[in-house]
Amino acid sequence: MSREVVAIIDFGSQYAQLIARRVREQKVYSQIYQPNVKAEKLAQLGVKGIILSGGPASVYSENAPMCDERIFDLGVPVLGICYGMQIGCKILGGDISPAKSREYGRTNLTITDASDLFASLPRTTTVWMSHGDQVNELSDDFVALATTDSCPYAAVKHKGGKFYGVQFHPEVTHTPRGVDIIKNFLYDVCRCAGDWQMSDFVEQTVKSVRKQVGDATVICGLSGGVDSAVTAALLHKAIGDQLVCIFVDNGLLRKNERQGVISMFHDHFHFDLRVVDWWAKFLARLADVTDPQEKRKIIGAEFIAAFKDEADKIADVRFLAQGTLYPDVIESGNKDGNLAANIKLHHNVGGLPEKLGFELVEPLRDLFKDEVRKVGEYLGLPEDMVWRHPFPGPGLAVRIIGEITAKRLEVLREADDILIEEIKAAGLYRTISQALAVLLPIGTVGVMGDERSYENVIAIRAVETSDFMTADFSRIPYDVLGLIASRIINEVRGVNRVVYDVSSKPPATIEWE
Repeated sequence: MSREVVAIIDFGSQYAQLIARRVREQKVYSQIYQPNVKAEKLAQLGVKGIILSGGPASVYSENAPMCDERIFDLGVPVLGICYGMQIGCKILGGDISPAKSREYGRTNLTITDASDLFASLPRTTTVWMSHGDQVNELSDDFVALATTDSCPYAAVKHKGGKFYGVQFHPEVTHTPRGVDIIKNFLYDVCRCAGDWQMSDFVEQTVKSVRKQVGDATVICGLSGGVDSAVTAALLHKAIGDQLVCIFVDNGLLRKNERQGVISMFHDHFHFDLRVVDWWAKFLARLADVTDPQEKRKIIGAEFIAAFKDEADKIADVRFLAQGTLYPDVIESGNKDGNLAANIKLHHNVGGLPEKLGFELVEPLRDLFKDEVRKVGEYLGLPEDMVWRHPFPGPGLAVRIIGEITAKRLEVLREADDILIEEIKAAGLYRTISQALAVLLPIGTVGVMGDERSYENVIAIRAVETSDFMTADFSRIPYDVLGLIASRIINEVRGVNRVVYDVSSKPPATIEWE
C-alpha cells in the first residue's frame, strides 16, 4: 500500500519537527527535506502538498537558503510559514524587506478571506509571530487573506491556488487555532485522504525489513527502553528467529535493569537474548572524562565493541538494528546540509564509526516517540513497557555531571529509583512525560543528626510534553516533592540536598547533558 506524503522543506527552523508532527496528527504522513531537495524527487514521491518552514535567515541575504523554484510547478499546493512565506512570495513576485516593527509573541490576526485556509475560523484570532522581515508588496497574482496591526500581509494566497503563505506559526500551541489551519491546508486545499495509521506502518515495515534482510541474521541492541523494545518486537514479527538481541551491561543502568530485561525478553517473550558483561571496560574508559560529548563518543564506541565481540560468536550476522527515531536523525544533523543545529550527539546516529562492519536496520527512524508507543501497543507489548519514560542511550553517564565513578553511579541509581517509585505511587507517572534524577558536581553543607555534613546534591527533573521538542516542567504537588526529597536524603548515603528543576524546553533541554 502506498501512502500519501506531505513534504516539509526545512530552512533551519526550530519548529520543523513540530510541523511534521502536526501533519501526522491529522493522519497524513509527513517527511522533512533539506532546501536542496529537487522538484523531481518530490514528484517521484507523489507528494500531495509541500510546506516551507520558517528559518532564521533573511531572504535578501547573500547566503539565504533557497528551494528549487520548480516545486511551484508540480501542480500541488505549497504552504509557506514565516520565512517559507517570504521565499514563496519572492519567487512568485513579491517584495520582502525589514518590518518597521519586529513582531514577536502573541498577536491578534484579522481574517479578511475566510475561505480555504481559514475556513471555520472566527474573524479575529490569536497567532504567534516571530519575524523581523515581512512581505510589503505583492503582485496582482496574490490575494491578502489576513492582517495584523503591523503586518498588512499576514496571510496570502496565490490566485492560481498553488501557494499559500502565513507570516505566523500555526504549528505552535501559542496559535490556538493553528491546528485548524493546518487541517484546512491538508484536507480542503491538498485533498488528503488521511489514511496514515500504525497498522499500515507495521505492515509496510515488516515487508521492508524482510526484503532488506533476506535470510541473514540481525543483531539488535536491547536496553529495555521503549525504542529498543519496539524495535526488537517489530523485527521479531518480521524475521522471527533470525533476530538475536544483545543486552550490554555497561554499568550505567538503572536499578535492577539487567534482571528486568532478562525476565521480560528471555523468560517471557522467549527472544534469543545474549547478555554481555562490559561494565568494567565502560567505567575504565570513562574514568576522569567530564565532557558530555566525549562521554557519548566513548559509550558509542564501547557499544560497538561489545556488539562486535558478541557478534563474532553468532553465524551469518550482516545487520545491526537500532531504535533510531526521527528526532534523533534531525537533531544529530547530517552530511546533506541539514541547517538544524547539532544539539547533541545521539549515539544511535553520530556515534557509529564509518567502518562498522554491519549494515543498519532502523525500522523506527521515521517515527516520533508517541508514534513508537502506538506501534508498541499495536504489537501487544505490556503497558508498563510501552509507556516507560525515555532513558538516554548513554544511560546514567549523562545524568552525572562531571566525573563518573562506581560510587557516584550507585548514589544516582538509588535516588532515581526512589523518584520513579514515588511518582508511580502518586499516580503521576503517565501524566509526566519524563522524570529523572541528576547528580551534580558540587557538595553543600548540611546537618545530619548532630553533625555537620558536606554531601552531594541531587536535582530532580520532570517534564510534560506531547512531542519532546518543546516541554514544560511538571507541577508536581509539594507534598510529593517533599516525600521524594525526604526519602532520597534519608535513604541514599552521601546526599544531603535535593533541588527541583523548573526550566522549560527551550531554552533548556530535557536532559542536563
